[in-house]
Parts: sequence; structure tokens; C-alpha cells
Amino acid sequence: MARVWRCTGLRWRGDGPLLCWEGGRRSALPQGKAVAFGVVGEGRRICVGARGNACPVRTGVSGRSTGARCEECARLDRAHSVAADTIADDPRPYHVYLAWFGPGMVKVGITAVERGSARLLEQGAVCFAWLGRGPLMAARRAEEMLRAALKVPDRIPYAEKRVVRAGLPTVEERFAELDVLHGRALSLDTWPESLEPVPFQAVDHFGVFGLDGLPAADGVVSELVAGGAVGGEVLAVAGPDLHLATGRGVFVLDTRLMTGWELTAPAGEEARDVITVPVRELKSEGGGGVQDGLF
Repeated sequence: MARVWRCTGLRWRGDGPLLCWEGGRRSALPQGKAVAFGVVGEGRRICVGARGNACPVRTGVSGRSTGARCEECARLDRAHSVAADTIADDPRPYHVYLAWFGPGMVKVGITAVERGSARLLEQGAVCFAWLGRGPLMAARRAEEMLRAALKVPDRIPYAEKRVVRAGLPTVEERFAELDVLHGRALSLDTWPESLEPVPFQAVDHFGVFGLDGLPAADGVVSELVAGGAVGGEVLAVAGPDLHLATGRGVFVLDTRLMTGWELTAPAGEEARDVITVPVRELKSEGGGGVQDGLF
């Protein structure tokens, strides 16, 4: 009987992106690596729980949900989330940042100083710059103020991020757009006094993500389904997204869609270059040995 694995998500570490699995196993995702898995045919997608705890009733969830949580677990997760603005007494210092995803696609956000650039890697920010550092509530006030003053959002949909990755401008152009907004931000009279301004110094993730020479995607995996399979070669990894070269073309797989499913290694080498799950087309719109893991 084939061994079954449950993915707990993609994590960014100092040595690059890793797919993590229940039990502590991790799979590195360097460029050129073969990624292949099948979705257990008789299975269903189960809620991943909240705050490190399993869903008590193992509720089934939609294959299209990137959160993979039932309504109750999603509520519990939001109740302890800085991103959802439900925590006001966190004593840790926070950074305010500007993140660049493509021309005209800049967002403002905050992240705990102790996390470094992990939040920006998780979001797929091609480059970013710190704006300030200080207490959580001051960082929150700055975030709201900058959204209004600079006309930048605090969220950019992944669908918009994905379609521009294959045709990005030069690093000089990327940094120049950030520099202009950074200067405007620090010149505002309403800047919170308790937030220490940070001089402009852009950080680029273009090489880290492997975007040099990336071909435009033909489509995006819209969901996993029981009995389906995904197989291809890693071209790039940005945020939670894998850009895979498959027998059908280049497809983007949001690894958040993998959580909650029982997955297994495919049978035969031919299964390592296929996509047999639902996909959304983009271009039409504009081995042997002991099995010790999926790949």
C-alpha cells in the first residue's frame, strides 16, 4: 500500500523554500527539481485546524479554499491574528514596509521585527523596503495613514501577482518606484512620533524566487480533487506559488491548495509530468527504490 502524506504548507527559510509535512519532514524546492504527487482517490479534504490544533470534528472543506479551514477553525485562527487586527497588546516591535510585486503594484504592511523578511517572502514580494520600526499600534496607525496618503492597498490578490512575474522590469526600475513612495511616506506630517523612520534600502527577491527567464504561465491550478495528479519541474517559487513545467505547459500551483488532502507518490515516471486536476487557462484569457516521500 502506498504511503500517504499530509502537507502542512510551504515555508521560507534561510536556505530557500521548503514544503513541510505532518511528522516534521521537509522537502526542499530548488529550481529543476521534479515535483509529483497524486491525491488519494477515496479521500476528501479535511480542515487543517487552528493555532496548531487539529479540527475537533475533521470537517470537510472546499478544494478551492486556500485557507483549508472550516468556519469555526477560521474564526479561532482570526481571533489570534495580527493580520486580522485582533491583537492590540503585542509587546514586540514591528516593521512597516512597502512591498513591490510589479509595475504599479505596491502594498503597505507590517510584520514583527523578529520575523525579518519572512513575511515578504511568504507574500511573493519581488522587492521591498522598510519604512519604520516601533510599537504595534503605531505601526498600525502608520499602515492606515499610508494607505490613504499614498493610495496603496494593504493587499494585492495572488491572481494579479502571478500574471506579471514573467515580464518584470529591471531592478533599477523596481527600486526607483519604491524609492519615490518611500520618500513620500517619510515626508508626511502625520508620521507617528513613536515610529522610528528607516532610511531607504531596497531588498530584491528576484533571484531568490528564480524569476530570471521565467516563461509566462499557461494556467493556474484551481483546485485539487480526489484521484487527480500534479507533476512537473520547478521553474520558480514565489510566495506560496510553484511555477511548474509540465507536459501540458507551464502551470502555477498555489501550495495552500495542497493542505488538508492525503497525498501519495505517483506510480511510474510518466506520472511525473502531468496535470490531471482542474486548471484555469491564462493565455486563452489574455523510480525505483524505497518510497520515502512524495519527491
